[in-house]
Amino acid sequence: MRRGVRLPRAARVGAACFIGLAGVLGLVLCVDGVQHANAERPVRSAPARPVPTAHPAPRPRIVPRSVWLDDLARHAQPPPRYDDKVVAVFVHHTDSPNGYSCADAPRIIRYLYAGQTGARRWDDIGYNFLVDRCGTIYEGRAGGVDRPVTGAHTQGFNHRTAGIAALGTFTAGVPVPKAMTDAIAALAAWKLGLADVDPRSRVRLTSSNSLSRYKVGTTATLPALAGHNDGYMTSCPGAALTARLPEIRDLAARLQGRTP
Repeated sequence: MRRGVRLPRAARVGAACFIGLAGVLGLVLCVDGVQHANAERPVRSAPARPVPTAHPAPRPRIVPRSVWLDDLARHAQPPPRYDDKVVAVFVHHTDSPNGYSCADAPRIIRYLYAGQTGARRWDDIGYNFLVDRCGTIYEGRAGGVDRPVTGAHTQGFNHRTAGIAALGTFTAGVPVPKAMTDAIAALAAWKLGLADVDPRSRVRLTSSNSLSRYKVGTTATLPALAGHNDGYMTSCPGAALTARLPEIRDLAARLQGRTP
């Protein structure tokens, strides 16, 4: 995620760049627009459960947190928080190196987690899901992949949304692997299908933070399958991945069985 505007120090909550274990993988994580997990989240004692919808999509294979998060890396954290449903997804890139082996993806995700929960003292990784260049989907934030877990992935619009992060940097001219975009489409189709939301539609979301593109309390109409830059002043998810979002929306809609 790349810096869009320079914010005063006091306002830069979750909007700086963290260099995590650069000596090992040279991994650089920029977290502009990713906000602290404890901010702006509703308190819910029990998660909402999905109900049958008219346009479901198959659940893709999702690798559980236990694959990338071991006891040595795990931080103590409060119970997950939930919204009533997920009506939009935001696509991100992690602004980290692209030339990784997919076998190293769990280790990379663990470094992202360490950066956010360690130096930044967040209670968990902000993204709900992460997708590597081979199309493998990983569970990110705790709480249950089929539940409407409140994430911490974009300023102002964490409620009723899910964050999907593509591992890598996808600025202009960088190839975006088809396996990755297919996996993002499958994940979005399934997640939005739980609330019967067409991935090609636009939805109304209320900004909870004036650091977003919209003042707090403003109701914005955004794509149901949005780029991070739709809600926050940033170049994330990169020009190359942003250009692929229309076809990702179309594929997700087809996976839900929707007609053109």
